[in-house]
Amino acid sequence: MPELPEVEIVRQSLKKKVKDMIIQKVLVKNRNLRFKLDSKFERHLYKKKIKKIDRFSKYLIIIFDNNSGFIIHLGMSGTIHLCDINKKNFFTNTSFYHSPVLPKKHNHIEIHFKKIKFIYNDPRRFGYFSIFNNKIDLKKKFNNFGPEPFSKSFNLNYVINYFKKKEKNIKNFLLDQKFISGIGNIYASEILFISKINPFRKAKNITKDECKKIILNSKIVLKKAILKGGSSIRNFQNINGEIGNFQKNFKVYQRENLKCVKVKCKGFIQKKFISNRSSFFCNYCQK
Repeated sequence: MPELPEVEIVRQSLKKKVKDMIIQKVLVKNRNLRFKLDSKFERHLYKKKIKKIDRFSKYLIIIFDNNSGFIIHLGMSGTIHLCDINKKNFFTNTSFYHSPVLPKKHNHIEIHFKKIKFIYNDPRRFGYFSIFNNKIDLKKKFNNFGPEPFSKSFNLNYVINYFKKKEKNIKNFLLDQKFISGIGNIYASEILFISKINPFRKAKNITKDECKKIILNSKIVLKKAILKGGSSIRNFQNINGEIGNFQKNFKVYQRENLKCVKVKCKGFIQKKFISNRSSFFCNYCQK
């Protein structure tokens, strides 16, 4: 599943291609995604001009010039392809799992502009689209989410108070979207490694200094991942077909049994499961 950096790359890619364009036609081939597509979806989009391509957490937000719009969550296997309206399999997309060529199956939604069309492909159908009518409606969609790592609300006071008396381990907290929005399994492992914190530590036992490290390193790791174009674990590519290469900077993720990259560290990277999710950490320097 794409995490915050990959969704941000898709957002940047879409901004270059469809901002200020007017939707000419909407074709829905399958309404049965994770949540059934709203019956008003086609009418809601038709002839609307795209004012802004935004993002919150792992969600893409398409905003029209009347402040209505729709939200996209890519789920496990959702991909967005932008194709020339007059060509087949044009090599331009925002693919996360697939090749740059438009797949022949599972193309559930098409949004047509004057010269290009936006196609949503999703074999597993865990992704979904949700419409909103105004800014207040949009804000309500994310009422139950915690702040993003880049938000001023994600500060020392917030983290310390949230962790008080909490028995849950720190790795699960980083994955909990009610605590912090946008971090997934890959980046949680990387953040904890740089912070020298064992993923099994209980949140209530995380010190003030360690909280500071988590806040700082969350920002550092995610910003670096965005600059590197995301992580190409499964061939993530942006709209220009460029491959993300943050995986070359992984310190622990998918480095099981390899020596720790930290100078003078005697440890090796271990892989253990926390809540059925693989977690990578150094058995020596992460205390």
